Amino acid sequence: MAKRMVEIFTAGCACCDETVQMVRSIACQSCDVQVRDMKDPEVSRRARELGVRSVPAVAVDGKLAGCCAGRGPTEEALRAAGIGQAA
Repeated sequence: MAKRMVEIFTAGCACCDETVQMVRSIACQSCDVQVRDMKDPEVSRRARELGVRSVPAVAVDGKLAGCCAGRGPTEEALRAAGIGQAA
């Protein structure tokens, strides 16, 4: 079974921690959740490639979740992006 890659871009703030907890709570067995620290230059470069402009931000299978292009992650939008569903 293919894994769905879920990347959470975070700066370690309370808001970011809430997003990490939310994603982990709705992720399923086929979700590979990776928390990415924006203090790491490689992570920062990856975030720029995906179009991340603010944190927290979530990318699913290499695509920035629509909710993360401005307003911030919501459970409904993350589920719509595929988190919690088999790949």
